[in-house]
Amino acid sequence: MKRVLFTLLLFLPGVLSAQYRSDYASLNDSETVSALKEHVSYLASPSMEGRAAGSAGEMETALYVTQVLRSYGVDILSGEDGDPFGLKQESGDTLTSRNVIGFIPGYDKNLKDKYIVIGARMDNLGTMKMTVNGEEQTLTFNGANGNASGVAMLLELARMLSTNAMLLRRSVIIAAFGASSTLFAGSWYFLNRAFADVPSIEAMVDLDVLGMASGGFYAYTFSNQDMNIIARTLGNTLQPIQPEITAQQPFASDQISFYDKEIPSVLFTTGRYPEYMTHRDVASIVEYEPMERELEYIYNYTVSLVNGPRPIFNVESEARRRNAADEAIPYYDCDRRPSFLGSTDPRVFLEKWVYQYLKYPDAAVRDGIQGKVLVDFIIDEAGKVTDVKVLKGVDEWLDAEAVRVISASPAWKPGYVRGKKVKSEISLYVEFRLEKKKNKR
Repeated sequence: MKRVLFTLLLFLPGVLSAQYRSDYASLNDSETVSALKEHVSYLASPSMEGRAAGSAGEMETALYVTQVLRSYGVDILSGEDGDPFGLKQESGDTLTSRNVIGFIPGYDKNLKDKYIVIGARMDNLGTMKMTVNGEEQTLTFNGANGNASGVAMLLELARMLSTNAMLLRRSVIIAAFGASSTLFAGSWYFLNRAFADVPSIEAMVDLDVLGMASGGFYAYTFSNQDMNIIARTLGNTLQPIQPEITAQQPFASDQISFYDKEIPSVLFTTGRYPEYMTHRDVASIVEYEPMERELEYIYNYTVSLVNGPRPIFNVESEARRRNAADEAIPYYDCDRRPSFLGSTDPRVFLEKWVYQYLKYPDAAVRDGIQGKVLVDFIIDEAGKVTDVKVLKGVDEWLDAEAVRVISASPAWKPGYVRGKKVKSEISLYVEFRLEKKKNKR
């Protein structure tokens, strides 16, 4: 029995040892679920230290993606350590990130030089030091769902496409992007510096945050009619799962870089979730069986895209998007988020400003009132805090104090979208907590 089990484990997809895999796989898992678990568990492991752009963890991710793609029969266009590129930092230093690019050739002599790009971001937020109860701690943002889940789906989708390459009329480019959290630098570099034949890219499929289907499964196409038609056509066939076509962007991702090049794009995602952008985003929260159903649907969508008519860029939806440009962008959807004292983590604003200057109203202390006030505000293009309002109040005294402190905030560095400063909107809880007095004896 042990010999049979060992043999089975050896033939599971991936590059990790059978012993490592057995720590995460169940004998009841399908081969695909086992592979998805392997990828997510490895990429979101503590040793990756959150895969920050330019970090050793991001480079290790690039090596892993390269090895897995090659083991799946995908041609690698980038080097052994990916396709590196540099990013100039405000400090003057250069951050080095990298993309991994794979290639699956199409068979049709008239279409094989046309491309469909399948992409997913590799990096996450890395680590952050903070003080808790007077002790310094390091939080690791493992990014299991965001976006180890998308990379895992990218790898398994590449396996399925490579296995069935004889069915693909167009060629497929598999792209794992680095430094996505920094102005989508990897996808920008691919389109503007690395890939020579951008006009021949006919569509892009983006895979970002796909591990929590209990919250929904969505396809965001910028309201592109041709991309929506593919989804609706598949909706009339037997599919293991159907996405909801949404006209509201769940969050910004690398498909924006392609859309700016007027390349029709679709983002597949399960959307925001409670652990989004927190240190609680670990492998144990990921829902793997639904991921397998999502993967089958995305494969069918991709094959339809690869073999069907070329989708046309939707000019009308682009005009609507430009007319809405003056609206405030959600904080987490900015390409570069607003920063306070050099940090894009809102907790720094709370710790270094709000809780330093917050005064507990005497009337609230006298009446024993405490709780969390939810405050919404705008950070404008100059970094000034404006339009401060209470979304969920506790008491008129506490509400007014929360608004007072946030309204008096020093200037932030503003957010950016597509290289331009924008208004950004954020909501934060301001907590008022009374300390219990110790009884004297």
